[in-house]
Amino acid sequence: MRAPVIMVHGAFCGGWTFDAFRAPFEAAGHRVLTPDLIGHDGASSAAGVSMSDYARQIGRLAEACDTPPILIGHSMGGLVAQMAAARAPVSKLILLAPSAPWGVSGATLEEAVSAVSLYALGPYWMQAIAPDYGVVRRYSVDRLERSERKAVFARMTAESGRALWETLNWWLDPFMTTNVRAPACPVLAIAGGKDVIHPPATVRQTAARLGGQVEVFAEMSHWLPGEPGWEGVAERCLAFIAAEGRAAA
Repeated sequence: MRAPVIMVHGAFCGGWTFDAFRAPFEAAGHRVLTPDLIGHDGASSAAGVSMSDYARQIGRLAEACDTPPILIGHSMGGLVAQMAAARAPVSKLILLAPSAPWGVSGATLEEAVSAVSLYALGPYWMQAIAPDYGVVRRYSVDRLERSERKAVFARMTAESGRALWETLNWWLDPFMTTNVRAPACPVLAIAGGKDVIHPPATVRQTAARLGGQVEVFAEMSHWLPGEPGWEGVAERCLAFIAAEGRAAA
């Protein structure tokens, strides 16, 4: 029986991020779960929600599985997955353009700017922050056609300012909320070579912290589960799962 797969979406998004990406995993015999993180279902607010709350949510879902699941997290969901892997048994951890954990510094000017730009909103950690189309278009879905970019943005919801603060300004967090340790399971981190939000240099630092492998898709950007070339990313994930499974056997 193949292990279930839990796919964790990033900031401002929902389980719909993986509408297409999940198909190859289901075709390979995996049961795929794509939960909406707290406050991302369109019916409730994410204001005040911590990264720890997200991690507990995914940890409980993992614990409810009959066998330790495979966690796949994209962007901020990659950091949630890292944190959840410390809370529940997980068989594999796959990170797609993941946000870095506590203590891992960014490698680009864009990362530094994103860490301070939200302060223009005031005490944003107390708010639910609406997505900004200009930012999404420029940094996240930049390789999609205009109609596809608009469709993705239309489905986005407000994100927890507290979770963003804990992720982007970790050095100011006395509770070290996003601190993680290397999990007991195998780890694969995938980066887009053209991603300026979580570029390969930063993803490599994250993988090193976790004792994991790194794969760079040179022509891809940040929207790894849905931009052109996502099928290759899914294939690499499935190959990692299969190879590690044979090693364990």
